Amino acid sequence: MTESNPYIVTTLFRELHSTDSYRCGVKSTICFIWLFLLPVLSLSDSTSRAAETGDDQVFKAGAAMMDITPPLGTPVVGGWQPTPAIHVNDPLYVRVLALDDGETTLIFAVCDLLGIPQEIGKKTKKLIEEQVGLPPSHVVITGTHTHSAGTPFSYNGGGSRLYRPDGELNSYQMFIARRIADAVQVAINNLEPAQIGKGSGYEPTQVFNRRWFVDSEELRRNPFGGVDRVRMNPPRESPELMEPAGPTDPEISFISVQSKEGRPIALLANYSLHYVGGVPAATISADYFGVFSDRIQELLDADRQDPPFVGILSNGTSGDINNINFSISGESRGHYEKMRKVADLVATEVHRAYQHIEYKDWVKLDARYEEVALRRRETSEEMIAFAREILDRSENEPQWHNRETTYAHRVLGLSETPETWEIPLQAFRIGDLGVAAIPAEVFVEIGLEIKERSPYSKSFTLSLANGYEGYLPTVEQHEFGGYETWTATNRLEIEAASKIIDTLMRFFQDMN
Repeated sequence: MTESNPYIVTTLFRELHSTDSYRCGVKSTICFIWLFLLPVLSLSDSTSRAAETGDDQVFKAGAAMMDITPPLGTPVVGGWQPTPAIHVNDPLYVRVLALDDGETTLIFAVCDLLGIPQEIGKKTKKLIEEQVGLPPSHVVITGTHTHSAGTPFSYNGGGSRLYRPDGELNSYQMFIARRIADAVQVAINNLEPAQIGKGSGYEPTQVFNRRWFVDSEELRRNPFGGVDRVRMNPPRESPELMEPAGPTDPEISFISVQSKEGRPIALLANYSLHYVGGVPAATISADYFGVFSDRIQELLDADRQDPPFVGILSNGTSGDINNINFSISGESRGHYEKMRKVADLVATEVHRAYQHIEYKDWVKLDARYEEVALRRRETSEEMIAFAREILDRSENEPQWHNRETTYAHRVLGLSETPETWEIPLQAFRIGDLGVAAIPAEVFVEIGLEIKERSPYSKSFTLSLANGYEGYLPTVEQHEFGGYETWTATNRLEIEAASKIIDTLMRFFQDMN
């Protein structure tokens, strides 16, 4: 409560005790009324200012991490065919950051998985609501997109990932859901008075657009009997290379929370880079996301704390971005070497920017969530007929494309799903920071547009959040073709990106 104005109090007492005041009952009454009302008015004014600034509220933060490594024998996802795991290089984790402004609690749960199918996301949020009472709109669950994790997906007989948002979970999917829910509860148990800050750095040397305009028609063939305008991951240092088909986003955005005394609690970073790789076949690894977690903890001198510090790296808009510069020849590297280098560069840049953070004792939190109806990618009668023709061919017939059979199965699997899908979209406000969440491998152009149009001073996007619905290119990139735009790799309508961006901008404006 703000203190009463000393000048007003002194003046009133002088008036009250003057000879004239005692002789004038009206004047005395007025003085008594003022003395009575002044504390009430001060309290009202204080409450109003506190509501605006959060002065009467305590900002809290907590973090936790739990192991979600699958047993050996679990299929490792990420390649064209899942392979049973025979080795674990480093464990997989769900890493959780909990923020609380005294009225609203927000949860980030980032998992070392290729993605989070809707059936896991919905089951997990239901468990969280039962355990700690948080609504689904206040919890975002994402995958890092490591290509060396146990598969979280369900498949049909042809190897297509199914759209089954309310489907039953298998044993590993249920294990993931329970571990995420438990990690959220532990993070909430760890909530303590905290201060929060945001920052950003830049690491342009590790991000490259992987879609290229190339001269060779053979390099641009697609598995549907046609020819695209661009090629994903073309041959390196090839004379056929013309130019990249899109931009990159080198920014590393991050949130840092500390105790009131300055002890690091957690750091959540976001970088628009696909996985790095360099992991042997059939081996479990969190890729560079896991290495970053260890490295940033080391750089912040946050080892062996109680509660433990949690470093988190989330996947930004990296649907068309990887770590390969196709214009130069490749280097010979050992297993895990490249991911360690990338993680160290990203963590070092975050640590540099970390030194300049301005922390706040309180910021406003808010959330929006909506399941938006979007059409799935059309599977025309001609495309279905072509797929069946491919599957009826003998093995000895010449192929137009080496993935014809794979996409024939995928197209037929997609054609059996509903024509309209409910897509979970979500946004958080953290002070003057906006965070968008999209259930797809989002193209970098979309992330850049969200940053451009956001009403907040800073924004970033979480890909692979609350669901996994394939790649999300822009309409322009659809016109170029290429792997990420192929039907079944891209599972949402061609116009989906613009509709999603408009919805997220509405969320941001509602919270602003």
